[in-house]
Amino acid sequence: MPPEVFGERPAVIGHRGLGCGVVAGHRQNTLSSFAAAARRGARWVEADVRRLGDDVLVVAHDAAYPDGTRLEDLTAAETDRRGTLRLSTLLDELPAHVGVNLDLKSSMDDCLRSAGQTTAGLLAPVVAAEVTRRPLMVSSFDPAALRLLRARAPQVPLGLLTWHRFPVDMAAAACAHLDVEVLALHVGSLCSETAGGRLDPGVLARLLSLLHRCGRQLLVWCPQVALAQLLVSAGTDAVVVDDLPEALSALSPSC
Repeated sequence: MPPEVFGERPAVIGHRGLGCGVVAGHRQNTLSSFAAAARRGARWVEADVRRLGDDVLVVAHDAAYPDGTRLEDLTAAETDRRGTLRLSTLLDELPAHVGVNLDLKSSMDDCLRSAGQTTAGLLAPVVAAEVTRRPLMVSSFDPAALRLLRARAPQVPLGLLTWHRFPVDMAAAACAHLDVEVLALHVGSLCSETAGGRLDPGVLARLLSLLHRCGRQLLVWCPQVALAQLLVSAGTDAVVVDDLPEALSALSPSC
């Protein structure tokens, strides 16, 4: 049986809070967006995590601001003035019953640092403490970061992120043998050209069966609510959506 990372029901996860971009007046990766998601009944949210130059962890998707200034060149005091949310503030303020999927964004400059001073190394003690009080997982495109977290915070569930059209055969094998609990796919990996670019139910059913048999779960990033409904009805364990209010309304009987 798959591990109970998301609980018994499929999890609908708000991408960067209430959703990607600006949803219902709340900008992504801000405290107001995460708080609004909690008020609307979200069981899980997703947040991007990056390292600053002074080793403070913040919630930010992009490596640089629109003016080109890199986050890793700034201190927390400087990013505070720019309105960037600290990870510690999010974890302190978000109700403890709301699960958090932390999308760890490794820095290019991490290659010059010791393991403990990389983004993953700095995050490890934070999530090791936080997982004792709320549902939590860490996902990343970086297999080395996942390996470090497994060694330093073994009790924290992990997810391997893949990108658009990533081969599902390779993804499933990597998930099992990297020893992570969750495979986090882009929905594009489940859409077949032979099916006109639509979701391939045969591929999805086989993938779910194999993942569950080897004790893993499937999370799919899916911005389209209609596709999310198909994924949930097929038994997908979690979907990450770009408009949480719309998705919760459409999927409420199942989730």
